[in-house]
Amino acid sequence: MESYKGKVAVITGAASGIGRALADRCVKEGMKVVLADVEEVALQNAERELRAKGAGVLAVLTDVSKESDVQALARQTVDAYGAVHLLFNNAGVGSGALLWTSTVADWQWVMSVNLWGPIHAIRAFVPIMLEQQTECHIVNTASRAGLETGPGLGIYRMTKHALVSMSETLSHELKMIQSSIGVSVLCPGFVRTQICDAHRNRPTELSGPNDREMPSPMDIQLDQMMRKAVSNGMTPEEVADITFAAIQNRQFYILPDPEAKQAVQVRLEDILNDRNPSFLIPAAFN
Repeated sequence: MESYKGKVAVITGAASGIGRALADRCVKEGMKVVLADVEEVALQNAERELRAKGAGVLAVLTDVSKESDVQALARQTVDAYGAVHLLFNNAGVGSGALLWTSTVADWQWVMSVNLWGPIHAIRAFVPIMLEQQTECHIVNTASRAGLETGPGLGIYRMTKHALVSMSETLSHELKMIQSSIGVSVLCPGFVRTQICDAHRNRPTELSGPNDREMPSPMDIQLDQMMRKAVSNGMTPEEVADITFAAIQNRQFYILPDPEAKQAVQVRLEDILNDRNPSFLIPAAFN
């Protein structure tokens, strides 16, 4: 995009982590920002802090797993600002249990946010962008976990692989109709966010007290490894800067973590050489 000033950005999961850093960067670029998040207090704080900087900000309490919420988000965006130029499908949650110890509610919760959230947003916002006939861009936040194989985070990993494929398909289809909408898929590694505590926003209907027995020793170990890796990860601000540079270059795959490319290469070589998946533990877990 030649210029961001005066343009409109919509960010899901905007109240904290990568979403909040993207919002700060949008404000720095002179954009009007629509903040969408399910965490009401954090959303209100983000709105207040950004408005104190003189930014044009609209905060919309949004559960991306609900189609009605995302459709309402799109309507309120157009009503307030008349257009949308950047869409960040950034909201995401994680579950660290082993596949066979994960409950049906675990699967439903993670899939409803990580997959259905972007699905609802694509259906709500792409028609608006197409009708505008202006230069726009969509960034779907996946993960390096969506490009590689490994143990743990099975539900999360599955949804991120699906989101990478969804993003690739969306890019091809928009090119097929010669649209001016660009697409990127953001695949960060470990970032200092609250992803390990995503359960704080888990709906009560998907988290009954008897839903899971005591976590297994392996579940506990995986959670500890993840928390350590996240605490030593990149800052959200670093990811936001890399993301904006990629948008400027209309770059599709965004891999802020250099180690991720090695893991992707190993996976592709496994496939091309008819090998079983290589068992690799990310260096950050050591």
